[in-house]
Amino acid sequence: MNNLESKKISEASKGKKFAKSVAACIPILLLSIVLLSGGSSLPKEPLMKISFSIGYVFINVIFFLMVYTKKTYKYRKIFFVIYALLFAVSFMTNLIEVRGSIFYNESTFINGETPFCHMVIPMIIIPAALTKTIIFPGSLLTGFASIASMIVIWLGASIAFGRGWCSWACFYGGLDEGCSSLCKKPKLEINRKWAYLSFAILISIVLLSAATLAPVYCDWLCPFKAVTEAEQITSSIVLIKTIVFYSLFLILVIILPILTGKRTQCGLFCPFGAFQSFSNKINIFEIRIDKNKCLNCKKCVRECPTYSIDENSLANGKALMTCTKCGKCIDTCPASAVSYHIKGTKIGVKTNLSRYLFLYPAYIFALTIGGGAMIKGVYRLLKLITTGSFF
Repeated sequence: MNNLESKKISEASKGKKFAKSVAACIPILLLSIVLLSGGSSLPKEPLMKISFSIGYVFINVIFFLMVYTKKTYKYRKIFFVIYALLFAVSFMTNLIEVRGSIFYNESTFINGETPFCHMVIPMIIIPAALTKTIIFPGSLLTGFASIASMIVIWLGASIAFGRGWCSWACFYGGLDEGCSSLCKKPKLEINRKWAYLSFAILISIVLLSAATLAPVYCDWLCPFKAVTEAEQITSSIVLIKTIVFYSLFLILVIILPILTGKRTQCGLFCPFGAFQSFSNKINIFEIRIDKNKCLNCKKCVRECPTYSIDENSLANGKALMTCTKCGKCIDTCPASAVSYHIKGTKIGVKTNLSRYLFLYPAYIFALTIGGGAMIKGVYRLLKLITTGSFF
């Protein structure tokens, strides 16, 4: 076979791969229109049309690249980080527009104007069972991010892809993931045993919330108050809380991820992440390692951003229950020994099919949660560029 024939075969193979990838993207191309528009008509305002178009193209290009290159983590990370940044812009500007400030006060609580955050879910279970009340000052059924809608969304995500929530849907996780990608060579190593801290925090805040009938983590420890909403400073106690919030954000979401190359907030501190780990037990998707292919190079152990693969789990051929299904171990494995896997099926068989079966619900759910926020975030930024104001 001469070089010309080899080149033609190679080009034909690439063309076939491209065509298959485009075909695989058709469901997302169609569904994303519905999800981004909220099921209503497409936007008519010129600036919103541009925002919608930018978001639609970006979302579908990212999915195509995940399919075509088979690099899940690389392109998911781009989507996830941009989504997190645009969500923060969209969320805070919306609060300012609706209620005049990102700060909440007593009247905000009384009126039920506080959007329900998924981080609260572990803290409300015991009080709801014992007192039949929700210890969060939000709206039960109406308004943006109502309690009922967020709980339904969380349940759906937990059943569909377990702790994949933390790498595909949680708008907070993209911030520490972005920071963890800034330093190519980590300057600091943290022992994986610190991952148990998140479970200790989970147990503590669940018990304290039940005892005090208040969401303790939200009141005192949540780093993401820095980029969402925070209590209006009216006393020394609130000032101390605010200092704690911003300090934790600086340390856990920015400094430590940059120094370690790991998602330290998600992997070591977040109680919701620890709580969500249990949903991996009931979810059908998991990360498995084909020990027949594994070179025992331990690259997956070193590269896992959430400390979810250690030497014991490597020997057992699967990630730990804290796995967020981000796909980095799959992308970085030099032997293609790591893959998305459906429980109950043979290891290493039809791995591409398992990947597709995971990617579709994960990406659709990501768009359901974050697609609209991305469009609104782009809109706010374009508004700022064209008028000098977000509003």
